[in-house]
Amino acid sequence: MGVEFGKTAKDYAAHRAGFPTELFVRLATMGIGRSGQRLLDLGTGTGTLARGFARRGASVVGIDPSEPLLLEARRLAASEGVHVDFGVGRAEDIDSPDDAFDVVTAGQCWHWFDRPAAAAECLRVLVPDGALVICHFDWLPLPGNVVAATEVLILEHNPEWPLAGGLGMYPLWTLDVAEVGFTGLETFSFDVDVSYSHEAWRGRIRASAGVAASLPPDAVANFDAELAALLREDFPGEPLAIPHRVWALGARAPVSGT
Repeated sequence: MGVEFGKTAKDYAAHRAGFPTELFVRLATMGIGRSGQRLLDLGTGTGTLARGFARRGASVVGIDPSEPLLLEARRLAASEGVHVDFGVGRAEDIDSPDDAFDVVTAGQCWHWFDRPAAAAECLRVLVPDGALVICHFDWLPLPGNVVAATEVLILEHNPEWPLAGGLGMYPLWTLDVAEVGFTGLETFSFDVDVSYSHEAWRGRIRASAGVAASLPPDAVANFDAELAALLREDFPGEPLAIPHRVWALGARAPVSGT
């Protein structure tokens, strides 16, 4: 399935919920995202992680292969009064020297990478004992809920979409980082509800990989009309309480001689 998130940059910026504050609080207890740390955010998209860490005083670089998403990231950062150095780049070939960062993060994007190559690059650019954080913030399709119904509709319009039915947990990614030499692996997860109006949920779904990032505009319009009808008929109450799961993996670059 060909996916190009730049085609849905406006909806992505307007309607995809950013990582909740509690994630940053929990990471801070692990020594991650502190003021003054040099932090690289891979696959930054519209910069939800990058801006969150910049607000907390980190010196942040955010890279992404999509210039349209980066334009939205720069706009959002400027509107919030935070500074992030955004630029085009790929996780598998980071344009930075060895030992350039104290922290590397990847939010909602690790599955799009060549994961072994990205893990090796993360290790290269981190200082000894530097931290890698991989995290996701996924909706949860529970029996009978609006997420499950929406996923059924996506698959009717895009049968090649591979991401339906997710649990928001990624244990295999621990192997990606362990196999290149990361140590001190730690994972955690927690669930939260995110409120969406009907209009915002439609925008959020248009911004997904299975809809506007991979379907032609006429197909997107047809899908969106059917989703609007589904919401009116089967889930009329607003706002919608959309269950989400935050999952995070933290790991440390080895210290020389240990």
